[in-house]
Amino acid sequence: MCFTTLLAAERPNLILIVADDLGYGELGSYGGTDIPTPRIDSLARDGVRFTNGYVTAPFCAASRAALMTGRWQTRFGFEFNPIGAANADPQIGLPKNERTLADTLREQGYATSLVGKWHLGGTAAYHPQRRGFDEFFGFLHEGHYYVPPPWQGMTTWLRRKALPDGSQGRWTSPDGHLVWSTHMGGNEPDYDADNPVLRSSQPVDEKANLTDAFTREASSFIHRHAAQPFFLYLAYNAVHSPLQGADADMQRFAHIKDVQRRIFAAMLAQLDRSVGKVLDQVHEEGLDERTLVVFLSDNGGPTKELTSSNAPLRGGKGDLWEGGIRIPFLMRWKGRIPAGRQLDAPTVSMDISATASALAGHPAKNLDGIDLMPLLTGQSRTAPDRPLYWRVGGSGALRQGDWKIVRMAGKGPKPAWQLYHVTEDVAETHDLAQSEPQRLADMQAKWEALNREMVPAKW
Repeated sequence: MCFTTLLAAERPNLILIVADDLGYGELGSYGGTDIPTPRIDSLARDGVRFTNGYVTAPFCAASRAALMTGRWQTRFGFEFNPIGAANADPQIGLPKNERTLADTLREQGYATSLVGKWHLGGTAAYHPQRRGFDEFFGFLHEGHYYVPPPWQGMTTWLRRKALPDGSQGRWTSPDGHLVWSTHMGGNEPDYDADNPVLRSSQPVDEKANLTDAFTREASSFIHRHAAQPFFLYLAYNAVHSPLQGADADMQRFAHIKDVQRRIFAAMLAQLDRSVGKVLDQVHEEGLDERTLVVFLSDNGGPTKELTSSNAPLRGGKGDLWEGGIRIPFLMRWKGRIPAGRQLDAPTVSMDISATASALAGHPAKNLDGIDLMPLLTGQSRTAPDRPLYWRVGGSGALRQGDWKIVRMAGKGPKPAWQLYHVTEDVAETHDLAQSEPQRLADMQAKWEALNREMVPAKW
């Protein structure tokens, strides 16, 4: 019996923690220096850090569609990012014939819970409890304010088209707790409109900061299901906008002069502390060696909006440059995955579903991800030489091995493909399309072949 099969028989718990809009360069384990993240970084110290970990889309919903199914979202037409009122469109959501990881694990006897953000359909047919989750506490749309108005005990930064006097720039209230900025050219989205915090399907009057509330609910689920295998999908909305920093954390980072960056630091510190509380709960229940913990971001950071850094990568959220799709990605399974490992092989978020399904004793046949356990344990020394594919409208990208092609569409004619050696040129500064025409042509052909397998966007 192979090692992976032996591990599958043990049926480990899975805790999948997703941060929202957290850039590649923020965590201490990825080179960040100004915002300590010791609890999240402990996953790198006690497990594996992926240096070439990717998501399948440069924004929230499409990335999560692939994360939940283990399949390229363009296979089923989930290509773009529904926002605002589009979340209430009954035609928009994760297609009902797509199986989720929660479906698979529940059928293997797991207790399943989603705590946090869903963003895969805001109407009844797409509700998380109809998509494999026994329990749900969170919200259905793309974002949410962290506390109810009037946002007491925190500093809130809002995008606006104009300041109180009609001018452009930045305005701060006399007490310093409200900041308006016109630098994004629009108003803060109406995140809370028709988007209540729910327990199952019932609205709750949640008073705690949502980062704390989600941590509380996650810890409760772990405690209640410690005697059985469970899948916890903990989808924080931090550090997604709106920028709201609690007073105590704002004071902690008083040395950061730019208030926008200071609020972001407060939010990331709170997220780090919250991840630590979840890890502490796992330890208190005696589950460290029975639980695979995964942490990643859903896409790259929107630097102008949040200050979320993707250094040293090019671009950010919304781009198919590395900064939009390469993300912090950590795994820990004490006693199974050697501690302190760095895995440089290109990996993608869909591999989580493939890995978890195999460990639960139900390896899926139609997934685009792969089982990572042979690589993680050292049973296999080489990663599969597989292409990683992206499409967002007229933009596209493909990575294979050390090489990547990318085409970023704008408002004009469709641009030419560019070619980068991303291991030597991680910032994608030297386009090698002219000097490597055959390689470019071969990679274009691979992208086109994969693209023919996909379907048009459904909305």
